Amino acid sequence: MFGYSWEDLIWMGIGFGGQALFMMRFVVQWWSSEKAKRVVVPVAFWYFSLGGSLVLVIYAIHRSDPVFIFGQALPLAIYVRNLILHYRSQARSEAGESL
Repeated sequence: MFGYSWEDLIWMGIGFGGQALFMMRFVVQWWSSEKAKRVVVPVAFWYFSLGGSLVLVIYAIHRSDPVFIFGQALPLAIYVRNLILHYRSQARSEAGESL
């Protein structure tokens, strides 16, 4: 098909899958904000960011593209840190409620 091998097509599918995950973070954020009638960044935004970036880093490593690797790998630490902050904050809130 169009001169691509099955392996190429599988890797393209992985790349498009990563892009779809990454795009979903904006859909989730937009939908949550529309429902709340204010700007909201739900925890799912960070999970989609993390998942999309991980898949895209794997794809970029396969393609041996250092620019793409750097662009997707560097923010991974930010996504993980935001999830850590979210769950720490949630735990503090729950601990405060139980007192």
